[in-house]
Amino acid sequence: MIRKQIPNGVTLCNLLCGILSIYTLYNCEEGILLAPLFILLGVVFDFFDGLVARLLKVSSAIGKELDSLADIVSFGIAPSLIVVSILQSQSSTIGIITFLPLLMALMSAYRLAKFNLDKRQIENFIGLPTPANALLWISLPIINYTANNDITLWGLSMEHLYSNINSILSNPIFLIIGSFITSFLLVSEIPMFSLKFKNLKWGNNKIRFIFLAISLILILLINIFAIPFVILLYIIISLTTNILNNHEI
Repeated sequence: MIRKQIPNGVTLCNLLCGILSIYTLYNCEEGILLAPLFILLGVVFDFFDGLVARLLKVSSAIGKELDSLADIVSFGIAPSLIVVSILQSQSSTIGIITFLPLLMALMSAYRLAKFNLDKRQIENFIGLPTPANALLWISLPIINYTANNDITLWGLSMEHLYSNINSILSNPIFLIIGSFITSFLLVSEIPMFSLKFKNLKWGNNKIRFIFLAISLILILLINIFAIPFVILLYIIISLTTNILNNHEI
C-alpha cells in the first residue's frame, strides 16, 4: 500500500513547489527570483514521479489526476503570475493589460484536462507540454537577476550578454504577445516529441539525441541564457519534424 503512494508523494512535492512559488512571489523580498526556482524544483519532481512509478511498477487513476492538478498550479498558475508580476513592476504597463498572461494558466488547465483523455499522447505530445512552457517563462527573471547582479557562470559574465537582449526580454509587448503564442501552442494540435527513451538506439531516438546535443552545446556556450533558446529549439524541431513527416506521406 505504501509502495503505491510513493509516486503520489513525489507528485505532491511538485504541487508544494507550485504553492511555495506563488507564496514567495508575493511575500518575499526576493520573490521574483525564488518563485521561478521553486517552479524549477517542481519540474524535477514532475520528472521523477513518473520515473519512480515506472521503477516501482505502480500506477493509479488518482495518480494521473493528481499529477495534472499539481501541473496546473506549478506550470500553469505560478509562471503566469510571474509574468503578470513582471508586467506590473513596469510603470509603462497599466490596468487590465498586466493580467493578459493569465491566459496561459487557463490554457494550461485545458491542455492538462485534454491530456488525461487523449489516447494519442502515450509516447509523444499534442501541443506544447506545460513544463516546457513554464521553463520558458521562468527563465526570464532568473536571467534578469543573474545579469543585473553581475554573476559569472563558467567564467562568462552575464551582464555583457544581458545588455544586448534586455530591451527584448523586458518589453511588455514581447511578454504579452509571447504569452498569447505559447497559450495557443499549449492547446494546439501540433505533435511534439517527448524525451521518453524506450532504448538508446539511434534510429528510434535520433530527434531526441539531436535536440539534447544542440541543447548541451547551447548550455555550454551561454549557460543560463540557453533556457529560452532550448525551448524554442524544441518547438522548432517538433514543427519541422511534423512538416517533414506530412510531406513524406
